[in-house]
Amino acid sequence: MNLLTSLIAVLILTLLAAGIAFSATLSFLLTAVLPYAAFTVFIVGFIYRVVQWAKAPVPFRITTTCGQEKSLPWIRTNPLENPSGLWGVIGRMALEIFLFRSLFRNTKMDILQKRPVYGSAKWLWFFGLLFHWSLLIIVLRHLRFFIEPIAPWVNGLSAVDGFFEIGIPTLYLSDAAILTGLSFLFLRRVVVPQVRYISLFTDYFSLLLILGVVSTGLLMRHFFPADLLQVKNLALGWVTFSPVVPKGIGTVFYIHLCFVFVLMAWFPMSKLMHMAGVFLNPTRNLANDNRMRRHLNPWNTPVKVHTYEEYENEFREKMKLAGLPVEKE
Repeated sequence: MNLLTSLIAVLILTLLAAGIAFSATLSFLLTAVLPYAAFTVFIVGFIYRVVQWAKAPVPFRITTTCGQEKSLPWIRTNPLENPSGLWGVIGRMALEIFLFRSLFRNTKMDILQKRPVYGSAKWLWFFGLLFHWSLLIIVLRHLRFFIEPIAPWVNGLSAVDGFFEIGIPTLYLSDAAILTGLSFLFLRRVVVPQVRYISLFTDYFSLLLILGVVSTGLLMRHFFPADLLQVKNLALGWVTFSPVVPKGIGTVFYIHLCFVFVLMAWFPMSKLMHMAGVFLNPTRNLANDNRMRRHLNPWNTPVKVHTYEEYENEFREKMKLAGLPVEKE
């Protein structure tokens, strides 16, 4: 039901965008008003979510580790898996952000002869890494539409991405990679019963939106080419706050834009916010120094304590009569 609802929602967006392409007034709204509205929702929602997470107090270290911590000098430590200082945390976060360190340890469980058996499962890590890095490269390549003159490194990135020069126009490696990664992530959520059971509308809708953006982008590049000069003028118009409605740019381009803007507005309200959440994850961004220094809970309110010395002063005579040892005679 969640998958069906998501498909219907994406289909409605597709039909809506196709209808907008044939209306001058609605085209103006899509190309001149909706971009700023979607960007505003994205920025405000993004900041709001980050601030809410940052305000959550973390009174003690709750790091998750899988390596030997720093203890005695003659015991070899693992500074990246179990960091005790700032540089170790930076290294572990870098591995987490750029190489998906935690996901690399993903395991699967099967029941063999009525016993659970655990094994390595690297496919999710591989295709997840493939998807995220391809998406980053594609976003960076699109900067050529928003800046003039085009930065040399953007052209260099595009040249490397299309190094094999497959087809005309050139098929970028990142385009094929992101489509492969997305297909795996979607099929995994549909085919694997355990994952399908916990999947919600938000999970399917986010995947289908990104799939819609990617597929319409590939259609425009290889089958329904858009006027790149018109696209460039439109993008520069957004940046300079003087948007213009492009002429004869094609229905697929409007569908592509609609998916992009809906994805931007949907982003802060979805699980896609893990892009920012990983930096605020206390199980990843804190050093494991619980044995090296004492952490006081800031929530603890002052309480009246009764020390052992005061206790003994109060009950010394009774303790002696009962035969209990005392520190002071």
